[in-house]
Amino acid sequence: MHAQIVLFDGFDPLDVVAPFEVLAAGGSASGGAVTVELVSAEGPREVVSGTGGLALRATAALAPDQPGLVLVPGASGPIGDPADIPGHDAGAPGPSGREESVPVLLGRTLGTALPALLKEAMDRPEVVVAGVCGGSLVLAMAGLLEGRRATTHHMGLDMLDATGVHAVRARVVDDGDLVTGAGVTSGLDLGLYLLEREVGPRIAHAVEELFAHERRGTVWRAEGPEPAPF
Repeated sequence: MHAQIVLFDGFDPLDVVAPFEVLAAGGSASGGAVTVELVSAEGPREVVSGTGGLALRATAALAPDQPGLVLVPGASGPIGDPADIPGHDAGAPGPSGREESVPVLLGRTLGTALPALLKEAMDRPEVVVAGVCGGSLVLAMAGLLEGRRATTHHMGLDMLDATGVHAVRARVVDDGDLVTGAGVTSGLDLGLYLLEREVGPRIAHAVEELFAHERRGTVWRAEGPEPAPF
């Protein structure tokens, strides 16, 4: 499985680094069955996160026709108001270098080539698309998740629901070719679950043991009887 983790201006570093390390370790444990790289919609470049000016380098352009996994992180910055999203110029920091809010940073992705690339990836049956934290909102705001089951950070669940997504309060939600994780540290759990699902539980367990991290919660899937209300 080849994993492409998307960088965009203002991304949250932990949303990227946690699944990157998990998947890379899975590659080592599986003898190279998993490969991972950092990509951007624009191609190779330095991409500045929303946390303290930390930058990571995208080594390639997002290739939506590449079989495997495309993972979209969320953004990092002040929480802000979802009403802030429309009508902002491109670029990570705001005027005078001030830090922009998470909704603004997520909304700025809509003015890039990223939504079209993500749509192409989602249209391909050989590609699994994943989102960590606000990454689900990037997909939803681009109109790509209507009618799907997904999760995001608990503070964004209402916004996710407002876009026509069936928001699920779970740490990881598996909706087939769409797998999403909730709050920031869920990137670890999402990465481990993807290893289990795509490569096997023994590889996932080995990485879990290496990282001294046990996954939390039940992965939600549309299986089994519908629970009665409590």
